[in-house]
Amino acid sequence: MTDALAAQAARYYAAKLQEYGPTPRGVDWNDERTQRIRFDHLLEVLSAATEPFSLIDFGCGYGALLDSLVEHHEAFTYRGYDVTPEMVAEARRRYPGEVRARFTSDCDGLEPADYAVASGVFNVKQDTAESAWHAYVYEIVDTLARLSSRGFAFNALTAHADPEQRRPDLFYADPAAMIDHCLRTYSRDLVLRHDYELYEFTVIVYLDRRPPVARSG
Repeated sequence: MTDALAAQAARYYAAKLQEYGPTPRGVDWNDERTQRIRFDHLLEVLSAATEPFSLIDFGCGYGALLDSLVEHHEAFTYRGYDVTPEMVAEARRRYPGEVRARFTSDCDGLEPADYAVASGVFNVKQDTAESAWHAYVYEIVDTLARLSSRGFAFNALTAHADPEQRRPDLFYADPAAMIDHCLRTYSRDLVLRHDYELYEFTVIVYLDRRPPVARSG
């Protein structure tokens, strides 16, 4: 099922790229401004990072998040992964001289990094059954955790979006259920961002910070 859903996603985004090119619309976002809002929240996972660090961009598309990294950091290693080979080829064309970056469509070949982020990879379920897509989402979150040693972050459309704004081909995650899963499975040190203008939320999970000390009295 996972391979079939990944192949389905690859076909969907290859068609978007062909229609709109290497733009936010080409990865199914509305515009660059909202894309940057998402990147800013995801990269909060780097708030305690010391350079150099390594980062995996899981579902990198044409590599737009790399622009944000370059603006704010110097010493890093970036690995962009996308299930869509056409996206990877476009990313390589956009950053031919960026020695800090590599792009691949081989998930099995990804080596663990300090951090991992994923933007928009849960959204488009198309006609997949809700239960099957839900399991697929949790499998990807588990992959993010496995590939990162210091922290990971992801976003998802929120189940609290206005009903009239919802589309049947999209997946709307329950933020409370997602937080509970991450707390129980990965770390008690995390942040939920559900306070920005988009119909989504961001989860930031820290893996290497000391847990809070329990106090009595």
